[in-house]
Order: sequence, then C-alpha cells, then structure tokens
Amino acid sequence: MKQIDLFKNIVATYRKHGWRLMRALLRPETRAEVTGDIEQHFIRESDIDALWFSRPSHGNREAWELRLLSETPYALFETFEAEKGEEARELMRQKMEARLREHVGVR
Repeated sequence: MKQIDLFKNIVATYRKHGWRLMRALLRPETRAEVTGDIEQHFIRESDIDALWFSRPSHGNREAWELRLLSETPYALFETFEAEKGEEARELMRQKMEARLREHVGVR
C-alpha cells in the first residue's frame, strides 16, 4: 500500500473514533508523497513515519497516541492530567518518540 493511502486510512479510522491529528513525523520521501493532503504546520521532519493523535479522556485527562505509519498497527499511548504543564507533556511525547524509534530499529 502506498504511504499516502495508508496515511489517509489511518487518519480516517482515528477520526471515526474521536481522535484529532495533532502532528505528523515524516521522513522526507513520505513528506513529499503526502504534502497536498496535510497542512504543513502539522509536519515535522523525522527519521520515522508516525502520527500523533489526541482526544479528551475520562477524569479530565487528555489522551495522546503515537501511531506508526505502517500496515502493521503499532502505537504508544499516554494520558495527561489537565494540570500537567505543556513542557512536561512535550518531554513525555519525546520519550514516546524515542521508544517508537527503538521499536523500529532507528537510533
């Protein structure tokens, strides 16, 4: 499956379940393929292809999921308390990205 088709399918599935696309980590070759289908401010150049989604969670929390852009589903999930600052959230997201890189063998 082409990356653009995979990208569209994953985004559509997540939207159906109430998730919002927050950002996309894309390799340069993938970015070139999906450029017309995603707003540029969502894209961060990366050495992996993955999508960040977010939605409200129970108990006044916010759920974030980092989904690998691949036909084999793989994602990392975390919830954040409302009072947790953006700096702490970003640090946790960076750790999740590092774990995903380890999973796919990118250092």
